[in-house]
Amino acid sequence: MAENEKKKAKLQLHHLKPAPGSKKKGIRVGRGEGGRRGKTAGRGTKGLKARGQVRPGFEGGSMPLQRRLPHLRGFKNPNKEYYTVVNVERLDVFEAGATVTPDDLRSAGLVKKRGRVKVLAQGNVEKKLTVHAHAFSKEAATKIEAAGGKAEVIGG
Repeated sequence: MAENEKKKAKLQLHHLKPAPGSKKKGIRVGRGEGGRRGKTAGRGTKGLKARGQVRPGFEGGSMPLQRRLPHLRGFKNPNKEYYTVVNVERLDVFEAGATVTPDDLRSAGLVKKRGRVKVLAQGNVEKKLTVHAHAFSKEAATKIEAAGGKAEVIGG
């Protein structure tokens, strides 16, 4: 008799059922005027919302958001190279005959940001310097070379 009870207690797939209260019947609308949601079936009277579906973005006839906002013109080039600029006049901080690299410019406080450095021609340089930078303006290179120095372009 104990064996029969064990067989009965065994869980079977056909014994499974949902938890009480978890299954709820949907509301049947539009099934006669006697019920609460008869006739117009809770959609009000007339209009697009009563007849069909309002398209996404429709704001009831007022100007939609996508038309209220301005268009963005142009684009931002993801491959643009940004340079931090240093003028030739600021290079007088270094001693004559020194080799100036972007790291030296950063340690001297002439360049704040990391990245590429470009030397521009504002002012004059009196000292003979070997300047290594990512780019030079034509006039800046001629001013450095006129003072007896070198303007060398480095890659990367």
